[in-house]
Amino acid sequence: MPKVSALSLSSIKAKRELEKANSAIVKHEAELPKEPFTETDMLLQWNKYAQRLGDKGQKIMESLLLISDPKLKGNIIYHELPNEGSKIDFESEKHDLLGHLRGKLHNYDIQIEVIVNESVENKFAFTPQDKFNRLNEINPSLDLLRKTFDLDF
Repeated sequence: MPKVSALSLSSIKAKRELEKANSAIVKHEAELPKEPFTETDMLLQWNKYAQRLGDKGQKIMESLLLISDPKLKGNIIYHELPNEGSKIDFESEKHDLLGHLRGKLHNYDIQIEVIVNESVENKFAFTPQDKFNRLNEINPSLDLLRKTFDLDF
């Protein structure tokens, strides 16, 4: 498109043509897909999005997404965060996350609700015993491995 002056009649014409072209692309809500999906499908896409943010260097947002597993009820995803500050940070990325989830899950009715629960505690493992206990919670067969090879902490 050739450059035109912002105050000329041709700029008004160019602006109208651009608006007309953009309006043809917009789909009506009734035409958008609303396929059913499971909580597992949602968690898979949620974690992929978090990893993509981490790869781009957005570690804070990645940690906010991974701080707890979101819960699905109908088409509403409930995500629990530890404080208002993290909620504000999450809200800034929520639109892009919604776009990703809606596109990958083929359901444009998806909504995300953020719940602030200040009693959420992060489990930090400081000693080797704490680390082993935490990993054993995730994978109980770890204790069998420790006993089989007579390993210490």
